[in-house]
Amino acid sequence: MSLQIIPTDYTIRIVSIALSGRLDAFEAPALRKTCDEFIEQGVSHLVFDLAAVSMIDSAGLAVLISALKRTRQAGGDVRLIWPREEVAARILKLTKFDQVFTSIDPSQIIPKGF
Repeated sequence: MSLQIIPTDYTIRIVSIALSGRLDAFEAPALRKTCDEFIEQGVSHLVFDLAAVSMIDSAGLAVLISALKRTRQAGGDVRLIWPREEVAARILKLTKFDQVFTSIDPSQIIPKGF
């Protein structure tokens, strides 16, 4: 019997979305549309870079939760780079987003060695 070689190539596409300014009811629809487009293209791993976000309201939080639900349904996940502004970080802590989402350092988006 001869050797059978069956390679399987797994590619994980990670999309990082850097945000700055206010993630509020006025801006949330644009972010939702961007997320929807990536998820429809098969992206199941998102990183939201919130380092430069100054404020987040309930509409912004809803977009993050929606993205988390949709990516997890596709076998993926969402990670957050924590905001530097205390106001935005406090909202995430008060709503327990720090327990729902994994927070990462910006250097962790792309694994070392790549």
